[in-house]
Amino acid sequence: MTSARELLTRLPHRLRSALLVLSLLGIAGGASAQVTAPALRSAVPIPPAERALTTIVADRPIRVPGATLDLEGPVFLPNGDLLLSDVQGRRVMRLDGRDRLTTVVTLVSLMPGGMALSPDGRVFIAAANGKGGGAIIAMRTDGSEQQTIVPEAGGFAPNDIVFDANGGFYFTDARGTVGEPIGGVWYVAAAGVSPVTVVRHLAVANGIALSPDGKRLWIGEFALGRLYRIDLKDAVTPAPFGATTAYHFTGPAPDSMRVDAAGRVYVALYGQGRVIVFTSSGLPLGQILLPGRDDGRNLNTTSMALRSGTRDLVVVASDGKPGGHATIFHARSFEH
Repeated sequence: MTSARELLTRLPHRLRSALLVLSLLGIAGGASAQVTAPALRSAVPIPPAERALTTIVADRPIRVPGATLDLEGPVFLPNGDLLLSDVQGRRVMRLDGRDRLTTVVTLVSLMPGGMALSPDGRVFIAAANGKGGGAIIAMRTDGSEQQTIVPEAGGFAPNDIVFDANGGFYFTDARGTVGEPIGGVWYVAAAGVSPVTVVRHLAVANGIALSPDGKRLWIGEFALGRLYRIDLKDAVTPAPFGATTAYHFTGPAPDSMRVDAAGRVYVALYGQGRVIVFTSSGLPLGQILLPGRDDGRNLNTTSMALRSGTRDLVVVASDGKPGGHATIFHARSFEH
């Protein structure tokens, strides 16, 4: 009796190839599909629902010497220089227009995280103390005139900051767990009064951003993988029916976020080496991928910065392990 293998060898080459492809795809003979799609060979495969998103790949990597774990908080200065945080290194750093990195200041007892520029030109820093708490400090962009705005004694774990047009600011309180959501979002008026609650009962509130008109607040909940859209009645009050869970993320984990001039929302995914971009209403629009992510590098994507009046965008990330690299990447913001 002639075997199936012998019969196959007698077929024309093109037909043999076609049958082989059909077999691999599980179409011929009812076999289960065994082909591994390119996206699934990645160390961090993109979820099926997000694979068709318009995709930009970041480039122009700049390594940050001496930083092996998390970078955070990038903000552009008016002259185009970039400030960023080397969290575990306790450094606030500056990247100038010639891609030269310098240390602006090294904090003694705090680890700088999310940062934002105030209307008076100072930089406000959400800093952790390594004990589950932290403070918000302000300083000039050269590191001078440091001032405590929200003290450690307040009991918060400040993580990210965004200013409104009135000079007040919102910050995320990154306390809590999935089982004990005690974090939230707070507002500090320009006069420097005590923080006022905006949203409570979040599990590790992380990124925060404000729409260009100041009427829509975006919040990331790190531990539960959610993006919240909060329409505001006033600075501290959600509008009636104004609070929505706009998106549930697959896998780890929404970190810092920014809003561009058109209201699009950019959310860094810590652990995935990418940024997801949403429309001004919260629908997924596109993504920015970091080089090396498929090989397990640059996965701890924490934040990004958008330079006003341009399409310049930077993303900060690290390999997330001792001996790894921490890197600044460049990309272009979305236009449609």
